[in-house]
This record gives sequence, structure tokens and C-alpha cells, in this order.
Amino acid sequence: MSTYTQILYQIVFGTYDYTPFLTTENEKILFPYLAVILKNKSCHSYIVGGASNHVHIITHVHPTEAPAYLVKDIKLASHKMILQNGKSFSHFTKWQVGYSLFTYHISAKMNLIRYVENQREHHKIFSYKEELVELLKDNSVDYNEDFLLK
Repeated sequence: MSTYTQILYQIVFGTYDYTPFLTTENEKILFPYLAVILKNKSCHSYIVGGASNHVHIITHVHPTEAPAYLVKDIKLASHKMILQNGKSFSHFTKWQVGYSLFTYHISAKMNLIRYVENQREHHKIFSYKEELVELLKDNSVDYNEDFLLK
């Protein structure tokens, strides 16, 4: 029997200590790069986006990929690329150690895509920390405030 899956993931991670580094120019480099990493791992990215100091990825993860290793690979590869393009990412320090990962029913896909598309507008009102706390609460995830963005 073949393996068939449809698990929609939202992956969220940011910079250590909220350091803003994304601009309208350098996100044109970073977001497609993250999508290529996913494609190379046989994952389908529906959208990669974010604002200021964090990234949102809406993706289907291939069944052979363990999400924790996938996020680790994404963060390592993108960190290396960012350092190689230092001039474009002059304010980047490092990614936070952790990440957040949520699963959704496929029917939520379009709402999630719109949510990521509207990150710049969303963050005129809410900080990354406020957004992350809301996502954690909405998904019934316990968290420790001391380690939220480390």
C-alpha cells in the first residue's frame, strides 16, 4: 500500500530576542529560498512570509520528513544563506532556538494563506510575541513565558 497524507502545517520561528531584520527587499531573497528548501525536501509550501523579525510557513510536509528535523534544516540553511548575503541582512543576528508548529485541517488552507499574506498589516497592531501567544492559546499549547522567544 502507498502512503497518503494531507497534514497542513504552520511553522513559525523568529529571531533571537525579537531582533527586526526583514525588509521588503531582503524578504524577496529569504522567502523564495525557504520555499526551495521545502521543495528540495519534497514538501509543498503554500506560502512563506512574515514580518520584521519572524517567518511563517504554510506547508504540507512529506511523510518521510520529521517536522523537527525539517525546521532544523530550514533554520540552518537559511542562517548560512543570510550570512553569505550579509549586506542584505545586516541586522540579522540569529534565529531563536525554538519554533512553533501547528497542524490544521486542509479546509483552513486559504485562511492561513491570507493570514500570512497580511503579516505586515497584522503587525502594525500586534507584536510577534502577542501573535505567538495568541497562536499558542488558539492551539491549546502550554508555554513558558521565559522561553517564548529564545
